[in-house]
Amino acid sequence: MSRDEATAHRPAAACAPDTAATKPPSAADRRRAWAELLRLPALFTVPGDALAGAAAAGARPGPRLLLAIGSSLCLYEAGMALNDWADRAEDAAERPHRPLPSGRVRPAAALTAACALTGAGLALAARAGRPALAVAAPLAATVWSYDLALKRTPAGPLAMAAARGLDLLLGAAATTGRTGAALPSAALLGSHTLAVTALSRQETRHGSPLAPLVALATTGLLAHLVTRRTPQPPAGRRAAAAPGLPGSGAGPGTALPRLTTALGAAYAVTAARPYFHAALNPSPPLTQRAVGAGIRATIPLQAALAARSRAGAVALLVAALAPAGRKFARKVSVT
Repeated sequence: MSRDEATAHRPAAACAPDTAATKPPSAADRRRAWAELLRLPALFTVPGDALAGAAAAGARPGPRLLLAIGSSLCLYEAGMALNDWADRAEDAAERPHRPLPSGRVRPAAALTAACALTGAGLALAARAGRPALAVAAPLAATVWSYDLALKRTPAGPLAMAAARGLDLLLGAAATTGRTGAALPSAALLGSHTLAVTALSRQETRHGSPLAPLVALATTGLLAHLVTRRTPQPPAGRRAAAAPGLPGSGAGPGTALPRLTTALGAAYAVTAARPYFHAALNPSPPLTQRAVGAGIRATIPLQAALAARSRAGAVALLVAALAPAGRKFARKVSVT
């Protein structure tokens, strides 16, 4: 990952005090450290989960959807902070430039942030209603179980995939109180996350080409499935929905299928080339680049799922997050 290098050791012969080494970190340095810890550019991949879930359930955007998105953002960032806290010993040996082993963020502060963000996420879900909380609670449990126990087990990628799927279902539960119609979209998004997580396991070592090849094949299959057909609107969808929103029957009959195809192609293009390069040479730099591409590809996949659910305006809104995420990822690593 691209992070600031740890402070170099001062030569023993130096007699003058090193004022640079003892200078307290500035506010900008602290903000930078927390941005790295929380992987802030990855936040752009989060709102699309709830938006795609609500679209699949046939719901119109509203206050409860905003609460679901806020809950998702908090729980996602809780997982980021908890991840580095749980990995602090390993990072001290393999990635000493990370915020915790480099001393730029205290472990206690990271753990406190994880607890506070988890509490905030559950509180926001509770405000959205009991069905939302019934999804957010197992989502939070999955996040903590992954970071503290499952990450290095065969169940790790499955747990991460389950977390993404639950995050999508949170949008459906918060807006309609039901999740059944959103299950296919959750399965597709979870499959993408499963492939990316499995690939991320060899970010710090020269691994096998099998993981990037599986991720590449998964991307192709998902792009085909998401663009193959547009599902029928769920029962009970409001016929009076505004044009471009879920439930709308307005507009040319081919517009949404074309939008779905374009977004599915954008998803495939975003991930395919880095996966292919990592398969040819599964070195840590190329694998990290492939994982980052897989994370960014989540956004066009979410947008394609929304378009597939006949929510054109929502799909375009989600897709618009991709350029911002790509811009900020140049400053702070998403992996």
